[in-house]
Amino acid sequence: MDNLLEVCTDFPEMTLRPGECLLEEGGKSGLLFVLIEGEFEVVKDGFQINKVSEPGSIFGEISVLLDIPHLASVMALSVSRLHVIDNPKGFIRSNIDIPILLSSVLAQRLNGVTSYLFELKNQLGDDFDQLVIVDQVLETLVD
Repeated sequence: MDNLLEVCTDFPEMTLRPGECLLEEGGKSGLLFVLIEGEFEVVKDGFQINKVSEPGSIFGEISVLLDIPHLASVMALSVSRLHVIDNPKGFIRSNIDIPILLSSVLAQRLNGVTSYLFELKNQLGDDFDQLVIVDQVLETLVD
């Protein structure tokens, strides 16, 4: 299994139009969403931090896994279809491949953040001391 879409075919679908909100920063839906088609932007504190259009992409997993409010808002940029998973923990437990796929998604994101922070540290050189928080985050990520 290469993609979460392969295990979501029996789940209901929903469609969003451009500008509609899938997840609201600070809210807690208790749902997972798997992208079938379309494009979304991820917005944190009013700033776009990512665009997502890859089929099989997942939304809401951090909130579900950590039992915390959504860290960012997710807004449709185009007409988009998603599978809706209303029992996410049951879904994750239902097939041994699902935790592996989910772990891979989270590891890719962590790798991207870590690489970005190391690149930032290298670019800033001596000025890096002004961003002590980045160094602290890097220490946490690589421990």
